[in-house]
Amino acid sequence: MTETIATTRWRALDRDGEDKCRLAHHDGGYMLVGHARFRDGAGWAALDYVVRINGDWQTCSADVTGTHAGEEVALKLTREDGAWTLNGEAQPQLEGCEDVDFAFTPATNLMPLRRLPDVGRLTTRAAWLRLPGPQVSPLDQSYTRERGTLVSYHAEQSDFSTQLVIDPSGFVATYPGLWEADA
Repeated sequence: MTETIATTRWRALDRDGEDKCRLAHHDGGYMLVGHARFRDGAGWAALDYVVRINGDWQTCSADVTGTHAGEEVALKLTREDGAWTLNGEAQPQLEGCEDVDFAFTPATNLMPLRRLPDVGRLTTRAAWLRLPGPQVSPLDQSYTRERGTLVSYHAEQSDFSTQLVIDPSGFVATYPGLWEADA
């Protein structure tokens, strides 16, 4: 049985676009189901995604389907015993990754944010999926919460840092310059 825990809708701040996402209990863990629609430098995208998450808030598998820049997208990332595959092909470069990070949505920040203590720091490695491509590589991330809903975020490989505002369900409410949740 699937029970919805939270829903959110973001609007893109740096381009035309929106993303709608639902978090649900599912099979002893969780599931994110989302629908991202946006225009980027490659053209329009209509992407649906499902991320299956275990009870410890770590990614088990993720699917992305739809279109991006006029091309069909059908991707399945799977993590089993620490080993990752993309559409059935081994991805040894992703060894040590606990999560997925889809570059096109703030939804996938949820898993590490749910593991982040009320005060403290979390470092994690994510399987970073970018389009077009697909390109998938490790992304070392750190999240630091001093108190409340403000979380410092840093992505090592892209040398990107920002201050995220988190809502009570753990979703990003404000991703400065990129995404903002509807009130």
